[in-house]
Amino acid sequence: MVKALVIISSSDDKALVGFMWSTNALKYKWVEDVEVILFGPIEKAVAEGDERFLPWIEKLKELGKLPIACKRIAELEGFEVSLEKHAKVEYVGKIIAEYLEKGYVPMTF
Repeated sequence: MVKALVIISSSDDKALVGFMWSTNALKYKWVEDVEVILFGPIEKAVAEGDERFLPWIEKLKELGKLPIACKRIAELEGFEVSLEKHAKVEYVGKIIAEYLEKGYVPMTF
């Protein structure tokens, strides 16, 4: 069965599609596993408490998945502490490479 690596970058409605797909894929077992990485503008939106995205992050948490957010972007833009309330904040470059090596299929939103 397929494993998906969902990388959500945009902070517009495209991000909602990524959250929705990830949540439903986990809930309905469309794939073996889903990992979600927040990478780019979406991080600031989440750190600032954008209500379009926070309910989806809560749904992912309920399904046992805490998104991983890029620590370097958060450090550079000064929102690391507030982002940690909603995601695991880590350097994601190597993490992405490891998931790809494990056969996860990348999906970007």
